[in-house]
Amino acid sequence: MGDLGSITWPPEPITTERLVLRAPEARDRAAFIELLASPEVHTFLGGPRPRDELEREMPAVPEPWPGSFVVELDGSMIGQILLRRAVEARRPAAAGKASLGYLFLPRAWGSGYATEACAAALGWLADALPGEPVVLATQSANLGSMRLAAKLGFTEVERFEAWGAEQWLGMWSPVTPSG
Repeated sequence: MGDLGSITWPPEPITTERLVLRAPEARDRAAFIELLASPEVHTFLGGPRPRDELEREMPAVPEPWPGSFVVELDGSMIGQILLRRAVEARRPAAAGKASLGYLFLPRAWGSGYATEACAAALGWLADALPGEPVVLATQSANLGSMRLAAKLGFTEVERFEAWGAEQWLGMWSPVTPSG
């Protein structure tokens, strides 16, 4: 099994019917701050970060670390996809596997952009690391995330209590050609 860290980063931009997944650029700074400071985005993620703190700490060009894609619609950032190695020691089913995360600005909700972008990222990962399973964890109360996980083909592995709420852990495995 390959390593996310061994993949040349950033890859060529990934284009879908409506979106582009690419490395961050200087023009994305304001959108990153908006994403991280949004109370709506962080309802199930422990709350937003203070905007003044983000303004001070966010570099002029957001760092392009492996596994992080900016999701662009019509030339503007609307969200971020994160693919990283799960380090959750308390969840043996997740430990060491690739983990999918995503954040989208509220104005981009409800149009299928997250499904489209996550499906493209999973397709890219399946090509880059053939056979690599991916996990996704979310609060079971986050109905939008639960619907997205189902649309993408994640199947439930377990539910567990953490951070004062029930969490859901699902797994996705790429379809490998038989024969």
